[in-house]
Amino acid sequence: MLSLHGPEGPVALQPGSPIARHTVWLDLNDPSPEEAKAVEAATGLRVPSRAALSEVETSSRLRRVKGGLSLSTPMITFEQSASQVKPLGFLLTKDHFVTIRFHDLRAFDSSAKRIAEGDGSTTPSEIFLVVLEELVDSLADALEDMGSELDTLSTRIFDFDVRGAERRRLESPPPRRRDLALRRILRGISNRGKVLGKIRASLLGLERIVPFVAAACDGIGLPEDARFETIKRDIESLDEFETRLAENVQFLLDAALGLITIEQNNVFRVLTVVSVVGVPPTLIASIYGMNFKHMPELDWTLGYPYALGLILFSAIAPIVYFRMRGWF
Repeated sequence: MLSLHGPEGPVALQPGSPIARHTVWLDLNDPSPEEAKAVEAATGLRVPSRAALSEVETSSRLRRVKGGLSLSTPMITFEQSASQVKPLGFLLTKDHFVTIRFHDLRAFDSSAKRIAEGDGSTTPSEIFLVVLEELVDSLADALEDMGSELDTLSTRIFDFDVRGAERRRLESPPPRRRDLALRRILRGISNRGKVLGKIRASLLGLERIVPFVAAACDGIGLPEDARFETIKRDIESLDEFETRLAENVQFLLDAALGLITIEQNNVFRVLTVVSVVGVPPTLIASIYGMNFKHMPELDWTLGYPYALGLILFSAIAPIVYFRMRGWF
């Protein structure tokens, strides 16, 4: 899909007609070959393919082209269910600003709305800064949401065996539901860790773009703008916040694994108690099961009840002892 924006707002594209000369921002969303050719004809710039925008080396992501700059960065899709990282490209000259993307982004809708409302952004470099500001704002919102989700996960982990809904749900029957709850917690931590890594990649890409463009403005005839420094500081602050969240994810993962280890130890402790409880009765039964001719108890009238009582006592005594010690 191709969207066009001029200094006064959106520009209508008539089927079969060339792109208007006064078009400043050309937004390609998963473009078709025909749309890419139309943009190339209007701007004189080569529209990079998805494969070219996906290259990871800095020389491919940040480079000069004829009369302008070619920029690319990975960008998270911000989807709640299954977020992905897809390439996002920019072509910036003194006359045109071209964006190439392969998924819908709220930042582009917000940028178009700001421009249509007349915020004073009419040149390609000004529109480029607006898009950068909205992208940074979207990443900031994603990190804030991630912080809230990690706080919720932290409460679930550390209140797992103390109080709350988690405990009430797991009381009957404990083993199976506790295992399912621990699996959900681990899955939640891993999913947020993956999303955080994708946000990190997006931040890193923007962090490289901003100083490169700011330093190259003079060479391509673009005016300098103090907002470059503001955006740079915003990205640096988000980078620090992301680092803290990553440390929090690692801490929660360690806590969840520790909780799983405690649960495993509880299972082994019960098995140990059961095995110890069975040793004394087995010993007594084996003694009185020996086939010796002279065994005084064989002639006792109450020998059989005596043996059963002794076996029962030898089984109950360890249970009482372990219970008093709080082992189970």
